[in-house]
Amino acid sequence: MLRSLRVQGAVLVVRLRTRLARRILWSPRVSLETQEQEAIPTTDRYYRCDVSDIGQHDALLATIAGELGEPSCLVNNAGVTSLQRGDILDLKPESYDRTLNINLRAGFFLTQSFAKRRLSITERRPGSIIFIGSANAEIVGENRGDYCISKAGVAMMAKLFASRLATESIAVYEIRPGVIRTGMTAAAKHRYDDLIAAGGIPMARWGEPEEIGRTVTILARGELPYATGIHIDVGGGLQLYRV
Repeated sequence: MLRSLRVQGAVLVVRLRTRLARRILWSPRVSLETQEQEAIPTTDRYYRCDVSDIGQHDALLATIAGELGEPSCLVNNAGVTSLQRGDILDLKPESYDRTLNINLRAGFFLTQSFAKRRLSITERRPGSIIFIGSANAEIVGENRGDYCISKAGVAMMAKLFASRLATESIAVYEIRPGVIRTGMTAAAKHRYDDLIAAGGIPMARWGEPEEIGRTVTILARGELPYATGIHIDVGGGLQLYRV
């Protein structure tokens, strides 16, 4: 799972067997780059699916269940940022619609499909749903307003599903990454380097994708059994708002 999360814009479902996990990875792209393919362990499975097309969700979950068994964990990791950063007064409908469609709408209906499928199983083990949100759920990023709006929505979405599914042995969590070294943040590298140099991140460094993956692993394994509807900040203290 730690390496699989490197494939940007991917969603994972996990089938847990005691301490072993089989990861199933899917992405809206037609194909993966060679480097990305090499990053996926041979024990994992990759499926192509446009998660923004909600009509594909049920069929995808059915295919996975038929080939590998029912998954017990869904990680909503699919996400995009603004088509172009800039003044919120210049934000285009195309960027807004694309960002909310993938970051919010797709995650909602995929989670709905996953939850319904889990509830249809008479004898089932506890499961979990994990949303990869963002520090921008609360911290303003004025030059990417549509992204911030989508992640604020993800935060509430996680709480809503947590409330609905708490009695069904399905825990729901949100992880809020801070400044993580990915392709999405590459365009603003100098800006984030300056933020770190100015003390804006108490731990004074970039985060790495593996650190998000480790947090996902803890939650997917059920190592917080008496928690649901919570969010975990993984941003080196970015959320502390120091003055």
